[in-house]
Amino acid sequence: MIDLAAARAKLGRESVRLPDPVPPHPLLVGRTEIGRGEYSIVLDHPDPERVYKVISSPADLFLYTADDRPQGPHFPRVFANHGVIGRAVSGYPFYLLEVERLYPLGEDGPAATLAALLIDFYWSACQQWIQLGPDMGRIALYHLTQHPPSIDVSLLDAIKALSDFVEAYEVLPDILNANNLMMRKDGTLVFSDPVFIA
Repeated sequence: MIDLAAARAKLGRESVRLPDPVPPHPLLVGRTEIGRGEYSIVLDHPDPERVYKVISSPADLFLYTADDRPQGPHFPRVFANHGVIGRAVSGYPFYLLEVERLYPLGEDGPAATLAALLIDFYWSACQQWIQLGPDMGRIALYHLTQHPPSIDVSLLDAIKALSDFVEAYEVLPDILNANNLMMRKDGTLVFSDPVFIA
């Protein structure tokens, strides 16, 4: 197994958390923050099967709201887009979405094993294409579609859809961070935040 912290550091993707406070919005009053990433804040929702997700990255906005975004069993379901609710310190607008609740992979289980397999294959491909610098991740993801590990057809289709999305929207993939790979209650592996803008 690769050292994920070292791998992300080599890619300039060390663990960074969005420094902004939760933006004010009537739907978020009294909501508890349950997670935070580089470009998003996740808060609880009155419906336990949903969460409020405040996003600040254009890459995430495309992934969650574009008409041609990747969809299917390995991508998050989006229930509502409440639009712009403020501006992040980065200068990007904050958008408020309602999305399905996803769960961390944990240490064991089929989804965690599958995620580790994908991360290892992806990292190996990154190492193969490291001379391409910032484009390494895009090429590594495409390489994964051409030389996949032994995985379910639906997951291979999801990887292909993600690769096509990365190319179409000129964003970069990030599947080295286990927080970007989550699961549903039924154990389905989901690409929760697999893209970023450099």
